[in-house]
Amino acid sequence: MQSPFNGMRSATLAAAVILAAGTAAYAHHGWAWTQDGFFELRGRITAIYIGNPHATLDVDAEGEAWRVEMAPPSRTIAAGFTEEVAKVGDEVTAIGNRSRDEKEKRMKAVRIIVGGKTYDVYPDRVPPA
Repeated sequence: MQSPFNGMRSATLAAAVILAAGTAAYAHHGWAWTQDGFFELRGRITAIYIGNPHATLDVDAEGEAWRVEMAPPSRTIAAGFTEEVAKVGDEVTAIGNRSRDEKEKRMKAVRIIVGGKTYDVYPDRVPPA
C-alpha cells in the first residue's frame, strides 16, 4: 500500500521547483542585476531580436560585443522600436543600466536612439533631461 505522504512529498517538490523557477525568472527580468546610475553605450548594431522574453540588440562598441536588453516585445513595439526602424550596421546609442558584473558586457536599456529617433522603452525610468 502506498503511503499518503508520497503524494504530499511529490506536491511539495513540485511547488518548490515552480517557486525556484519563478524566482530565477523574476531576478533575471527585474533590475536587481544592474548597477545604479545611468550608462551610455554607443556602437553599431550587429543583431536585432524582437521577441520573448525581451527584445535585444547586439552591439559592437569599439570592438567589444555588447548585449543590450530592452523591454518585453509588446512594450518595445509600443515605444515604436520594431525590426523595421533599425538594421544591422546602424549606429545606436543605448542609455540605461549596465550589469553589476563589469566583466559582463550587458546592459538594460531604457532609451534607444537610432537614426536620430528616440525610443523610450521604459519611459518611467528615463533619465531627466
